[in-house]
Amino acid sequence: MKTIKIALIGVGYIADFHARGLQTIPDIEIICVVSKHIESAKNFAAKYNIKEAYTDISKVIENDEIDGVIISTPNQFHAPYAISFIESGKDVFLEKPMGINPKEGHQINAAAKANDRLVMVGHMWRFDIDTNYIKNAIDEGKLGKIFKTKGYGIHENWGPEGWFTNKKLAGGGALADMGVHAIDTARYLLGDPKPIKVYARISTQFGDYDVDDTGIIVITWDNGAESIIESGWWHPHMDGPEASTGLFGTKGYASLFPTKLKLTTGVESSEEIIPNLPKREDHCAQIIYTKQMEHFVDCIRTRIPPIPGILEGQIVLDIVNAAYTSSVTGEAVNL
Repeated sequence: MKTIKIALIGVGYIADFHARGLQTIPDIEIICVVSKHIESAKNFAAKYNIKEAYTDISKVIENDEIDGVIISTPNQFHAPYAISFIESGKDVFLEKPMGINPKEGHQINAAAKANDRLVMVGHMWRFDIDTNYIKNAIDEGKLGKIFKTKGYGIHENWGPEGWFTNKKLAGGGALADMGVHAIDTARYLLGDPKPIKVYARISTQFGDYDVDDTGIIVITWDNGAESIIESGWWHPHMDGPEASTGLFGTKGYASLFPTKLKLTTGVESSEEIIPNLPKREDHCAQIIYTKQMEHFVDCIRTRIPPIPGILEGQIVLDIVNAAYTSSVTGEAVNL
């Protein structure tokens, strides 16, 4: 089997998860890593036995042996880097969000189509065991028709620093950082409906920065369901961890993190089912990212478009953009 050669762009927190995942896959070679600072690149390369360390993506663009690129940079660079790599004949994995606005998503899509390249977007909760347990229960009809979901993407008593709090680099704050997880998770569990309307109230309550750290969003989907999404940093309490979602159906309720089903059995009675799932050592366990990398590599080999891909990434961008617009105008935004 041909060895798939991968380049890593960015050496921040999430890049370690990608590197560890890739190194468990047979016939994969991470041949180089790129970082703004050469010492950071060299340290990362030494940690994972990667041959080359660069500060310039041109080295990756010029290398025709590279099959795929993992982009884990500040959001501002997602689209321009992705397009450059796509145009040089490489498949691309982009950390979420796909870009900082819907226009960038469309530009990535146009480049991918013109160059026959694949793009995967890092909405990783689609690869989680608990998430797929709940999805299977919904798909089997155990909850009946889902009419409402409530999801969270909140940091309790802390928030990020650096580029995350710079609008130019990040495109947005807690919504772009945390809310996107809850949005895509709800959409995945609902069977990937299309959004038709978004209403939001978004503000900054905790920090001296130009991005948001609290938000409440209501999404109307084309299947009739409504999703409430809460995003935030520094909040004194969160009802659930990252991507925690509650789903209300005509036959029961499902909770993701903590994961359980509550099925209606009669008037004023219900049955609670707590599944015997693997114990989570960490909420964002390595296995999620490993499965994500396995999917990306498999798509490179088979040329089957990845899911989540451009469509899934674009819909999240559209929802986030509509939410920011709604918060400014005070009106719901139709999509």
